[in-house]
Amino acid sequence: MSVKFLTEVQGVIEKLKDQEYQWGRVKHILSNARTNNQQVFLCGNGGSAGTAEHLACDLFKMANIDARNLGENFPLVTAIINDDGWENLYRNQLKGTFKKGDVLIAISVHGGSGKDKADLWSQNLLNAIEYANNNDGLTIGFSGFDGGEFKNLCNINIIVPSESTPIVESLHCLIGHLISFALYEGDRK
Repeated sequence: MSVKFLTEVQGVIEKLKDQEYQWGRVKHILSNARTNNQQVFLCGNGGSAGTAEHLACDLFKMANIDARNLGENFPLVTAIINDDGWENLYRNQLKGTFKKGDVLIAISVHGGSGKDKADLWSQNLLNAIEYANNNDGLTIGFSGFDGGEFKNLCNINIIVPSESTPIVESLHCLIGHLISFALYEGDRK
């Protein structure tokens, strides 16, 4: 089983090489955010929330970027969900703190399933992206499968070309590391 998984990952990595230009664009946006003292907000659901937290940590520590995962404060998260609903979780945290030029990185295996209000699982991500876009921010998506709504809403969307949740989640983490370490290495030169 593990050899099959690694073989599949290797095939997806080969396809990901076609998006190297996108990684460079993300690195450039994040480098500019750091230079201009802009904030970088991250969000995701489920395993992607863990990836968002990991990437926020790497950007802060490795790249000296003011990065914050919107899912990290559990009391705040549950208070917003309780009072305002799941679909408003990330957007409501951006209100009052998100400023022109700030960056939002949204991470989702499916890239947001759609704009259907009945699909509350990804609506919180899509609402946050729309808020950032409507408030002169930059939006970056990490997605898989066909890119979902992220490909239509985000300024940049890196799509892991796989329909395997474990592969997409694994490679989102890898891409986050590539970008964080590229920023770190650029600082050392």
